[in-house]
This record gives sequence, structure tokens and C-alpha cells, in this order.
Amino acid sequence: MRNTFGHIFTLTTFGESHGAGIGGVVDGMPAGIDIDLDFIQSELDRRKPGQSRITTGRQEGDVVEILSGVFEGKSTGCPIGFLVRNTNQHSKDYENVRNVYRPSHADYTYTQKYAIRDHRGGGRSSARETISRCVGGAFAKLALRQLGIEVVAYTSQVGMIALDRDYSQYDFSQIENNPVRCPDPVAAKQMEQLILDVKADGDTIGGVITCVVKGVPVGLGEPAFSKLHAELGAAMLGINAVKGFEYGEGFAGVGQRGSEQNDIFYHDGSRISTRTNHSGGIQGGISNGQDIYFRVLFKPVATQLRPQPTVDKEGEEIMLEVKGRHDPCVLPRAVPVVEAMAAMTILDHYLLNKTVTL
Repeated sequence: MRNTFGHIFTLTTFGESHGAGIGGVVDGMPAGIDIDLDFIQSELDRRKPGQSRITTGRQEGDVVEILSGVFEGKSTGCPIGFLVRNTNQHSKDYENVRNVYRPSHADYTYTQKYAIRDHRGGGRSSARETISRCVGGAFAKLALRQLGIEVVAYTSQVGMIALDRDYSQYDFSQIENNPVRCPDPVAAKQMEQLILDVKADGDTIGGVITCVVKGVPVGLGEPAFSKLHAELGAAMLGINAVKGFEYGEGFAGVGQRGSEQNDIFYHDGSRISTRTNHSGGIQGGISNGQDIYFRVLFKPVATQLRPQPTVDKEGEEIMLEVKGRHDPCVLPRAVPVVEAMAAMTILDHYLLNKTVTL
């Protein structure tokens, strides 16, 4: 089982949703970076359950304990160990799925691969594992901040309600002003109501998160097997419930011709730039200095609060009724996870690029 992400800046995670806690080790963090512990906690607060009416009612403090690698407010360059203790598990809610394969979950595949699984909330496959990613991403963001690189994500679609303007036309300061984390206040209210309607029906719904990375220098990524967009795609597709990734113009550009898609170069007086950014800030697998932007598709949460047919481990057909506290839509809490994975990927490739160009 692979539990480590990254090449130079790495995050190794451990823990299960109903175990003692979730934690990890960040290695490769540059020394001397100012460490804002309040910021790291605030990133976890954006991910934690129980934030609003449209998220799970589970209440977890999700308080991070930094165990090593930070001294007098700065990173030391040593491995950074951290732990977030689980405090509000209702393991009994999962007793009825001990021997049952829940539709579209990892229950069956885990059992076939390992011949054992933790049925309590999904164990290692639970989205609670993303706590560690948010902590690792927070450290990466602090390092990127000193490089002038900013990572911002937001909900751009829930169900069929979608933002229809370019990301540059939205005020990112509005993202945290509503529970959906959408920069358009009108669309945010529509999305929120849709999620509440779906929740009342015992169902779930998916959508899209858009992410923008500003201030990325030219030269990150490789021309062949570690293209920057491929690395970002792998990072996003490794998040629970993600079904798709596109960057730049993406699938929307299929109806255009090359003459419309090409980003024309020009000199703006201080540097070479492009007049458009259909490429999404990446050309030939390498960053070109423009904003990197991409979209991540999340499926509807697999856990339903309405009866569903399935089978148990003996192959017997049964009708499953799930108990517990679950999100009707994962997007609001997934926004900081998308940012975290993007931040770790960009910092990792920045450090990789330094080893190439020295």
C-alpha cells in the first residue's frame, strides 16, 4: 500500500476514520519557513465536518498537534510529524455493513485485495484521511507564500447549477462568505438550496471544483513522464470521489480550431507573455508563467440514506439501509483538499526544478 505523496517535498500519511487518529510526516520542507500554526489549524477548520446545514452533522474538533520539525516558529528542515485525534466516532452505526458490500464503495475491492477490511466508516478509504493532506498542504502553502505563489479553489458547479464566466471575473474574497464556497453569491444560494433539497430526499449530488494557481514561475514540470498537468491530475484523481480532471480550456476547447486555441506570445516590456491562456499555464508539460487553472469533477457521495439493493460477502442479495452522519455533497469540504494537493504538487516541482537548474 503506497502511503507517500511527492518526490522531494513528501507527505506520508497514516490512520483510519475510526482509529485513534489521523496523522502524517512531512519531509523535504525547506528550513527557515515561517510556520503559522493558526493558519494550519484554519485550513483544517475549512475541511472539518459540522460546518453548516449542507455538511454532515458529525462534530470533530480536528485539532492538529505538531510533534516535530518546527522550532521557535520556523521549520527546521527536519521531518514534521503531526497528529489529529479522532474524538467523535459512532462505530456502532456501521455494524450492519460489517459483512455487506455498499454500492460504489471500496468495500468489495478492499476485501478482494487484502482479504480484510475495516468496515467502520471505510477505514483507510474514508475521506477522513484527507485531514493529513490538508495539513501537508498548509505547510506547502506557507512555503509557497514566501515565493509569491497563491493557490485558490472554489465550487464552480453543483448538479446542473454552474458558473458560466471565466475565473478572472469572480471576486475570490467571496468564496468563504457562504457554506458552498462559491464566489458568486447568487449561484451560491441556488447551490445551497439544491444540496438541502437533495439531503431532504436522503440522496446526494456531485459537482465541480475549480482551482487557480497564481505566481507560478516558468519551468516547473518535465517534458515526458512527469508533465506538470499529469502530476496535478494524479494528485486530484487520488482524492476520494474524484471522477475527472481537466486543465486549461479542457473539453470545452474541442469545438475550436487550432487558430483559436493557440496562445500567441508577445513581449510586455519586461518579459515574454501570452495574450490568451487557453493552455492553462502549462505548455509541453512545463509551466509557462501564466495562471494555472484546472477543474476537478466530484461524483455524488456513494453513501445513501435511502434503501439500496446489494449483496453480502456470501453473495446473498439484501436491501441495505445505511445509518450514520454523511455529507449530501462533498464539494464544500473538498475545496481545501483540492488546494492542499495542488500546493504540495507545485512546491514539490519547484524544489525538483531547483535541483535541475543549480
